[in-house]
Amino acid sequence: FVPFEKRYPPEWIHDPDGADPRMEMDTVPVRETWEAMQELVRDGLVKNIGVSNFTVPLLMDLLSYADIPPAVNQVEMHPYLTQEPLLQYCLMHKVAVTAFSPFGGSSYIALNMATNEQRVLVDPVVESIAKEIEKTPAQVLLRWGLQRGYAVIPKSTQKSRIEENLRVFNFTLNDDHMSRISSLNKNLRFNDPGKFCIGMGGFAPIYD
Repeated sequence: FVPFEKRYPPEWIHDPDGADPRMEMDTVPVRETWEAMQELVRDGLVKNIGVSNFTVPLLMDLLSYADIPPAVNQVEMHPYLTQEPLLQYCLMHKVAVTAFSPFGGSSYIALNMATNEQRVLVDPVVESIAKEIEKTPAQVLLRWGLQRGYAVIPKSTQKSRIEENLRVFNFTLNDDHMSRISSLNKNLRFNDPGKFCIGMGGFAPIYD
């Protein structure tokens, strides 16, 4: 933990001014963390608690002892990473899913973690469906996620695109559209600490 008065946001490096600046792992059991979070609910300090980047095995373990189950699991999810088993497990156990990076590699290009060709927005299948129903590729991708049963959180700083992203409740994709988009799955993950943490002096292959 980095005190707010020392550095905010804390970023990834434990001590940027140290002799060997690097990311340091704090090996605290998930159970210990979750029990502390449950106390926050009981004390009335928060209404809901959830997790992020949890795989099915992690969720299975958490649900085996949690008195208060996670309200949500926030994960990377897009047509190149559909995560169907994880999604179905969450829905089965009433854990809401929130998808970050719903456009795939778009927000990772500037970080040299994706190429322009890995943007789902320019995938020929997505562009074809968008043209067919007279919507933008972004709207098609967001609608695809909503119809799969989860929330999507696109990222934009442009007012016009934010407004465009909100206009996804006045149309639906048919079964053929949904199937064609889902078939794009490549199990391609962009937000992978097993890769990007290496440059920070750490190694965290949480998706081994």
